[in-house]
Amino acid sequence: MEAIPARARGYVACVALGALCCTLPSLPGPRTPWWAVALLAAVYAAGEQVARRRFAATLHPVLLAGAFLLAPSAAALVPLPGALFSHVEQPPFLLRRVWRAAESSLAVWLAARTHGALGGREAVAGSDLPCALLPAGAAVLVFCAALALLDGGMPALVEGLPLRAACQGLFLRSLAPVAVHGLAGLMTAVLWSSPYGPVAALLVLFPMAVSWWVFAQYHRERAAHQATIRALVQAVDLKDGYTRGHSERVGQASMSIGRELGMDEHRIEMLRFAGILHDVGKLGVPTRLLRKDGPLTPEERRVIELHPEYGHEITRGISFLGEARSAILHHHERIDGTGYPYGLAGGQIPECARVVAVADAFDAMTSTRSYSRARPVAAALEELRRCAGSHFDPRMVTALTRAVDRDGWHPVVTAEETRPGVPAPAPTPDDRSEARR
Repeated sequence: MEAIPARARGYVACVALGALCCTLPSLPGPRTPWWAVALLAAVYAAGEQVARRRFAATLHPVLLAGAFLLAPSAAALVPLPGALFSHVEQPPFLLRRVWRAAESSLAVWLAARTHGALGGREAVAGSDLPCALLPAGAAVLVFCAALALLDGGMPALVEGLPLRAACQGLFLRSLAPVAVHGLAGLMTAVLWSSPYGPVAALLVLFPMAVSWWVFAQYHRERAAHQATIRALVQAVDLKDGYTRGHSERVGQASMSIGRELGMDEHRIEMLRFAGILHDVGKLGVPTRLLRKDGPLTPEERRVIELHPEYGHEITRGISFLGEARSAILHHHERIDGTGYPYGLAGGQIPECARVVAVADAFDAMTSTRSYSRARPVAAALEELRRCAGSHFDPRMVTALTRAVDRDGWHPVVTAEETRPGVPAPAPTPDDRSEARR
């Protein structure tokens, strides 16, 4: 508790007191349908234990169904058991549970008040679905705004952030998912009030749970992809520290070219993967060659030129890379057929490889090396245009030029800039060839 500022604890106490005042009117009320409150609260509590641990989500449809079915003070009771006993990963556990319970209770109370004021409960009781949409939509907006205001109030109070800025982002990010949950909550409420009864109403939650599971699996898979790529890039950076940050910038430039060409988001993501991993084959090249300070022998040059094939082999079993693997293999091919490893020419070179080739050369020319200073962006683009048609695909060069002219070139800050007192690693032979383009 000591790590939580006093103002934050006071804020939580005030919100909790407000939530308590909202729930009190229902306690002595003989007309409160306690069985419905208990059933919704039990479903919410059981679901929270699974949703928080497995999906990093909350059962807003149950809370909103309560707001559509019950009086405001009764609806405010629904989230309390689930929130007070929910899974919390960081201390102080009690304070976080109280906060979660209080903000949920207040938000549901406000949503139920709005819904009732617009005649929503009568429309739900009569299964008048078209008429029920407007009050339900208003209740969802109020629910979402209340959560954003309460959550944004914490950093605004403790850290001094502008309240509007703190709340606006939270509201906009949560509006779409909460709107979907509101539709599920409305369907639950309408079925609950129909002859089919509560059991049929709760079945609405099953497809919602399936969609959560699919969404969670998708995000886990994406996280695994990102972890795989980070591990490979870190391995290359450790072996060839001089080009640290180069891969990320090539990925950034490749995405700019792809967007300028009108590619879909999936292909643009593949270009990012290709740009980031285009030099992963250096893991198969002896370190002494990568760090050799001096001219290479023809035999050493041939070993260096094997790195695209090494990269292709290293990534062979990574299925999500798709066409990015062909860019890793062919990004040193030239339009005139004088490149490596296979001497492909023109349209024989995969499109993604032609994109990465331009992005790779552009970053090499605009980055400072120990043996040469970075060229101005305009000079690098001029060099690319000069080599278009012989070395590079003119369409890719034109796309990069348009993107940079419109948006500028703002590469990410990397570890390439050496710390004071630490000598820069020796330039790699591959970097020397890139700089001579």
